[in-house]
Amino acid sequence: MREAGLRRAARAFSTTILMLAVAGITVWAALALWYRLPASEPVNGLAAGLAGLFGLGTVAALFSRLRLPMLVAFAIAFGALLLWWSSIKPPAQGDWAPEVARQVTGTVDGDVLTLTNVRDFAWHSATDFTPRWATRSYDLGKLRTLDLFLSYWAGPEMAHVILSFGFEGGDYLAWSIEVRRDTAGKFSPVGDLFKSNPLVIVAADERDVVGVRSNFRKEDVQLYRLRVPPQAAKALLLEYVGDSNELATEPRFYNSITTNCTTTIVKMMRAVGDTVPFDWRLIVNGYLPDYAYDRGALTGGLSLEALRAASHIDSRAQAAGLSPDFSRIVRIGVPSPYPLSD
Repeated sequence: MREAGLRRAARAFSTTILMLAVAGITVWAALALWYRLPASEPVNGLAAGLAGLFGLGTVAALFSRLRLPMLVAFAIAFGALLLWWSSIKPPAQGDWAPEVARQVTGTVDGDVLTLTNVRDFAWHSATDFTPRWATRSYDLGKLRTLDLFLSYWAGPEMAHVILSFGFEGGDYLAWSIEVRRDTAGKFSPVGDLFKSNPLVIVAADERDVVGVRSNFRKEDVQLYRLRVPPQAAKALLLEYVGDSNELATEPRFYNSITTNCTTTIVKMMRAVGDTVPFDWRLIVNGYLPDYAYDRGALTGGLSLEALRAASHIDSRAQAAGLSPDFSRIVRIGVPSPYPLSD
């Protein structure tokens, strides 16, 4: 009796695991077909619905004599779907939205970094702008600071991350990892889990890439000054340049979870030797200030609450009006890091 009970328990457990696996794969397959099947919306919807019905049929078959043949059929269908999925590659060319139309690239000669396609748009509203792209040179020997901008667009949980490198003399170079959508496309956190858009790395003036968010999109933009030695900031900046150059020749897909504005920065930091242990706040990135504070990366001597209270730049940014003095004005009242040596 005991052995029979154990067998029943083992079978029930294995069936539960199979149900969860089939259900998870079915949901993924239906969404993949909906977002990426190259057909009309009705056809995509029909394909996604059929995938869902096939998954439900497979779950029901787990309790019948058809259990094994249905699982085999499901595995074959899933294998075929994976073959199709692996054939989808990010496009190198497209009718890109103007603000992500160009991928920055860079070269280094000694201590001189030269970047091509630095964005310096003049924004008049959230949708009206004068496009400007520039070639700029920076003296890496004058790199002094690294700052973190967080632009909250979906409540306190999710933010867009921008890192900005500060140079002696008051110049700042901001880097933003974004979705490279086409002119008719829209940002979709769910859609971008399914190979909807490529990734693009933007290097820009702060009054462009930060100012459009604070002044026109009316997002809650916060600024935190990081305690990072210049040599470490230089290594991270060069990692940005290397990734940008690779992206210009080998496009990659943006992914809302695995390849986004936060996870790509984490990858870069690990590449330059920094230890970045996994933490849920790297995914729910609205809580990055908490994570950075716990790791000692924010200005010492103040509580996180005090730093957060001083971090909001929207009123100063709007008063600056995207003037050439934008970067200095938005930093007024934001606690500076302690002086650090190399």
